Amino acid sequence: MKNLKVAAIQFDIAWENPQMNYGKINAILKKISQADLIILPEMFTTGFSMAPERVAEHYHNEMLTLQWMRAHAKEFNAVVMGSISCEDGGKFYNRCLAVFPEGHHFFYDKNYLFSIGKESEHYTAGQGSIIIEWKGWKIKPLVCYDLRFPEHARNEIIDDEYAYDLLIYMANWPSVRIHPWNTLLMARAIENQAYVIGVNRVGDDGSAIAHNGSSAVNNFKGDAIATLNDNEEGIIQTQLDLSELRSFREKFPSLRDRR
Repeated sequence: MKNLKVAAIQFDIAWENPQMNYGKINAILKKISQADLIILPEMFTTGFSMAPERVAEHYHNEMLTLQWMRAHAKEFNAVVMGSISCEDGGKFYNRCLAVFPEGHHFFYDKNYLFSIGKESEHYTAGQGSIIIEWKGWKIKPLVCYDLRFPEHARNEIIDDEYAYDLLIYMANWPSVRIHPWNTLLMARAIENQAYVIGVNRVGDDGSAIAHNGSSAVNNFKGDAIATLNDNEEGIIQTQLDLSELRSFREKFPSLRDRR
């Protein structure tokens, strides 16, 4: 069974400046020699902007960010994943894009909008979720505030197969609430018997809200097996072992007792 090489990028997102952010990420990607999955934070092109009428990209197959993600997906032969502010059908979405090396993509629209920060006043909530398959892995992407709602992440066993192996959260999660971030990433891993990756930004955004990162990879036991230093830009590069996950699920099949 193939290990999955993961590269999770934590960086200081330039406020509402996609070109600057493409450049920042391009520079960071030069430090990666090989990856199967490259993960970027929430709204990685603009920061967590509540002005989608100004910053949102119109969704279509040749949109600029999709082209940029396709180029890197092809370069690394990897899936590239991150969320952006997006307009589709006259509505605005916080949309996660998962782009494959061949050029095709899937998307997930953030279901749980951060009403405290007025996200629900500017964006439309998505419905449902997706699970993508890549190199023998089943991967479920979610976005930031989704982390607080365990029912949305609940793994299932269907026809004796777990619905997913890896759960990913892309975020702009503020420093002031970083303890829940760390704790809930651990909880989602334990309760769903899956690897969980949280990719957060650093730096102050355009609303003067501070972010310290704390991006992490948690294994199926909830242990943080790879982390990034707080307040620093960088990359988590690690490998996930599907054989170890399946062995653990066989030895401790707690999810099978779910009602």
